[in-house]
Amino acid sequence: MYRFAILPVLALISSVAFAAPAKYVIDASHSKMAFAVKHLMISDVTGEFKDFEGSFQFDEKAGVVSDATFSAKTASINTGNTKRDEHLQSADFFDAAKNPTITLTNSKIKKAGKNKYKWTADLNMHGVTKPVTFDLEHKGTAKDGWGNTVAAFQAKATIKRSDWGLTWNKALEAGGVTVSDEVRLTLDAEAKMDAPAAGAAAPAATATPAKK
Repeated sequence: MYRFAILPVLALISSVAFAAPAKYVIDASHSKMAFAVKHLMISDVTGEFKDFEGSFQFDEKAGVVSDATFSAKTASINTGNTKRDEHLQSADFFDAAKNPTITLTNSKIKKAGKNKYKWTADLNMHGVTKPVTFDLEHKGTAKDGWGNTVAAFQAKATIKRSDWGLTWNKALEAGGVTVSDEVRLTLDAEAKMDAPAAGAAAPAATATPAKK
């Protein structure tokens, strides 16, 4: 006769283990931190930060995202125009020499629908720290060609650069300004699972029924 009383307990332990959140690290080679602003009130100028990193905790089964952090090198700004990039790095804008990084910390992430979240974090830029809220969406999870688990997310927000002391502008003869105050931010991130969160239980071993 076999004794199976232990099996429900093992199954419960196993389900808890696999439901634990895991750390995901952003793969910058398959991700993009982009921005867009209005120029002369009529067209968009777009750019990106080429050197950045970030990570977060993700429990896909529970649909929970937490502990998101992000940083970008200010001097890595790229709009496709060298003179403009140099101006953006100067004291007129980011003053990259004094403010070498842009960071997002102290994240609070709440569910806002299926695969959708509200991500509020402290944005430190140009020596000023203020909260900003992103619309965050989980785009999907897959295995890459090397067996790594990869999760894709997109985050969008609109900020006023003047809130961070980025106030340089020139007035236009017909009214308006050269560069809009509003900046649209978009982070498209692919992130690889790095490791289970600290303290997460290890998967339960397969049990063989004991004979009575």
